[in-house]
Amino acid sequence: MAKRTGSDRGQLWSLAIQKTVGSHLPGRWDLIGPFVHVTPTRLVIAPQDIRTADPTVATDIYAGLYSFGGHTVDVGGNSPFVVEPPSAEWARALHGFAWLRHLRASDSALSRSNARALVDEWIRLGSKLPPVAWEDSVAARRLLSWLSQSPLILEDCDHGFYQRFLKAVGRHVHQLRCAFARSDDGLPRMRMVMALTAAAAAIADQPGFARWVTRILDRELTIQILADGGHVSRQSGVILELLADLLPIRQALSVRGITPSQTLGEAIDRMMPMVRFFRHGDGAFALFNGMGATPSDLVATVLAYDDSRGTAPGNARHSGYQRMEGGGAVAIVDTGLPPPLRFAREAHAGCLSFEFSDRTNRIIVNCGLPAGGRAVWRDLARTTAAHSTLVVGDTSSARVLSPDGLGRRLGPLLYRGPREVDVYRQEGADQTSVVADHDGYLAKFGIVHERTLVLSADGRVLMGRDRLTPSGRKAGDKTPFAIRFHLHPKVRANRSQGGQAVLLVCEDRSAWRFVAEEIEPELEESVFLAGSHGMRRTSQIVLHGRVDGETTINWRLEKEAERVRTRKRSADEPEEDDAPLLI
Repeated sequence: MAKRTGSDRGQLWSLAIQKTVGSHLPGRWDLIGPFVHVTPTRLVIAPQDIRTADPTVATDIYAGLYSFGGHTVDVGGNSPFVVEPPSAEWARALHGFAWLRHLRASDSALSRSNARALVDEWIRLGSKLPPVAWEDSVAARRLLSWLSQSPLILEDCDHGFYQRFLKAVGRHVHQLRCAFARSDDGLPRMRMVMALTAAAAAIADQPGFARWVTRILDRELTIQILADGGHVSRQSGVILELLADLLPIRQALSVRGITPSQTLGEAIDRMMPMVRFFRHGDGAFALFNGMGATPSDLVATVLAYDDSRGTAPGNARHSGYQRMEGGGAVAIVDTGLPPPLRFAREAHAGCLSFEFSDRTNRIIVNCGLPAGGRAVWRDLARTTAAHSTLVVGDTSSARVLSPDGLGRRLGPLLYRGPREVDVYRQEGADQTSVVADHDGYLAKFGIVHERTLVLSADGRVLMGRDRLTPSGRKAGDKTPFAIRFHLHPKVRANRSQGGQAVLLVCEDRSAWRFVAEEIEPELEESVFLAGSHGMRRTSQIVLHGRVDGETTINWRLEKEAERVRTRKRSADEPEEDDAPLLI
């Protein structure tokens, strides 16, 4: 059983006050360290950048084409740092300099010269740069990028540039050291600590700085990495981001003769199995709490560092997730409370939502998060209706702080969500079952939602039951509800059995049949927001009903014994008219 204590409104006001006075880190003023400006005299090591690089991107950059966050800008002969950015995401990516790795991958004198010229241009612009360039999180990413790509930037450079570069590194270190008292919790602060730790490994003759920052890194890892290896924000993608930087940092510290702490080693060891936990058979991450398109190349790279090659855990109770496997099928379920308020800027109202895949076929999914921009879609992606779960009264099981009032100061925090979630898991020789309930609809509708999922050992049958139990003074009948099952875009759905069932055909022509006992399933439009090449239209199965006392809906997803074939269509026949036929 997981419970949440305290009043959300009281916690929100407390956060607002702490944000204003900069004391939201009680007992942690030592985070800023001694007030000494670190001035590098030389760099002695470059932490490795393990993210995949594409040398063809270097050609685009040399031609003045910068593509970030779904936008491409042709700067022509102008500086990319002074053009009007198409979006804030584009600007942050530009000023974060992570794209330098592509120039390094091209391994040419032209790319080295181009990289050095762009970095020097950025340094010379200084105060003329837009405010987004000096956001703490952007500055942290830039420092990490500059340090990891310093061999590219500094090779064959003159003394003047070398001194300007070292001075700029020192300025970044000073900014980040002084920013802790006002920094956002979670990944933004962790990125700042990792950037400083990378600097401590790279800069010569700063033993005091190294001792301080490694102690702070341990502190943040203790706060943010849960006992099962998940992140306190409950964002599945965050562990990938952290591992992509922590693995090279651990190696860099070792090379410098600074023994990585036990806390760092244990945190990495805990996170590695969670990378496997969130993966479907096709390698994609489950779409929970702000996860978008999976960087499959980064997943493969990170897992290459996993010496244990272990299997994914089934019960991640600290993170609030369950994983069931049978045959080649995988079901991953969100059975957790919303994260603590200060870590809830990206959290979604998806309690008891699930995703289901069979081998390389993702079948039932959540809508996920778009790659960049599209603020309206990002807001909609956080609603319960964008998840494969039950929605009562067309209302989300948790609310997002509006941009007015407290939201202007604290950001779009998720609050007023479930306060209690009970989870029961049972594993047997024939099947694995998970039963969970939450009270996210209790305060407004007087209803508790319970969901049961049972996966057979051979992975051919997934049985589900959703139960709505009226409770309390507000409990009333006839409240509308909808149980939504969002389908992956590669799954084609057609009504069958006179409308009583839905036949789902996967890309490899394997088929699944969805049947609900009490309610006739309907097919409605949906959108898959987490496509690697942008948003895609798709479908969803929906079971509409009204609460009538204790209401139970049983449904079943069963794999067909035979594959299907698709009848050949004429050249002028639209693809969506294709009807799969059993063979």
